[in-house]
Amino acid sequence: MVQTVNVLFFDMNSYFASVFQAEERDLVGKPLGVVTTISPRATCIAASVEAKKYGVRMGTRMAEAQKMCPGIQFRAAKHDMFVDYHHRIRAAVETVIPIDKVHSVDECSCKLLGRERDLNAALQIGADVQRVIKKQVSTALRCSVGVAPNKLLAKLAAEMKKPEGLNWLTPDVLPDKIAGLQLDDIPGISRGILGRLTRAGIHDVPSLYAMSPKAARHLWRSVEGERFLRQLHGETVIYPDTKRSSLGHGQILTPKNRTPEGARLVARRLLVKAASRLRREGFFARTMYVSFKNADKQRAGAEGSFPATQDTFALLQTFDRYWGKLNVTRPLSVSMMLGGLHPISGHIGDLFEDRPAGEPTDRERLCSAIDALNIRFGQDTIRFGELPPHRVPYTGAKIAFGRIPDPVEFSE
Repeated sequence: MVQTVNVLFFDMNSYFASVFQAEERDLVGKPLGVVTTISPRATCIAASVEAKKYGVRMGTRMAEAQKMCPGIQFRAAKHDMFVDYHHRIRAAVETVIPIDKVHSVDECSCKLLGRERDLNAALQIGADVQRVIKKQVSTALRCSVGVAPNKLLAKLAAEMKKPEGLNWLTPDVLPDKIAGLQLDDIPGISRGILGRLTRAGIHDVPSLYAMSPKAARHLWRSVEGERFLRQLHGETVIYPDTKRSSLGHGQILTPKNRTPEGARLVARRLLVKAASRLRREGFFARTMYVSFKNADKQRAGAEGSFPATQDTFALLQTFDRYWGKLNVTRPLSVSMMLGGLHPISGHIGDLFEDRPAGEPTDRERLCSAIDALNIRFGQDTIRFGELPPHRVPYTGAKIAFGRIPDPVEFSE
């Protein structure tokens, strides 16, 4: 029987830590923790393969990691460096097989076509992906590769063997090959879904696999449950296209910025970064939501709508009105969201709008010129007013789940 697969998924192992090991060869083979900032109370956002052997994980505090793993070293996260290596890895992989989708800064999937779909051929392509990353980028970078009929199973196959695994899942080996996994080892089983499964008497993978698609839809309370189960059985599920509707940024405030004025200026800067993204990505925004979280963990916000724009000056005026409605006392974090997005090419002008449909205004052209000058000559060569009391690296340009900043964001 010829086994065929459709998707190759690769996942970089201990990515943030491995990038530092690629940059600093003295760190290769040594335990390393990557933190937001060098402070005993800081928590690890990543740990090297060597540190993980001692139990250091994401969320482990620096002081605790030092007790668990004597001799561990730490580095503060460099998001621009992580993004740079992401693009270098993608370029290397593209010499072997085209990347179909980028799922995060360290995860991508590729479509297998024609003879590539033969299992042995797909596994050889996976081995070539691992090899070319080491050859063209760095020997410190390792990835796990999975091949399967769909992305869910390919991702699961990659996660089953780390570091540097090369694995496959096909219907003829299911569910036996994954029977020993915990339910929450499977991508898509969140804490909430795990609780529902437990209450329904489903405690292991074979029981999950035996569910009917209809039962899964009922338990998930949406069609997503049926889609999940069909993929778990090896089926190909076509998802409808989604439309971009919003973009935004958030930031936990540093101690020096935890004042009402500091919070305002940080939120203001996040808006400036979001506005530059609007222009770069070719969108107008129609709504704004600005919010903050207080020391008591309660969040408050203000929002509203306005004529479509990508003009930073107009957006800042709107921000001032909304921020003035908030009673900011002991802020811990702020966030900014621009919504109602639609592409410039599809813009239909309002009745009293003084611009041709889809054309930028003079002030929007001025904002684009400011963006270009900052990219060319350095961040804040020209700035839109005051800056926060404490400048935080990577404001509005941090890697987040499902979002990889454009390299130019680090110089805007």
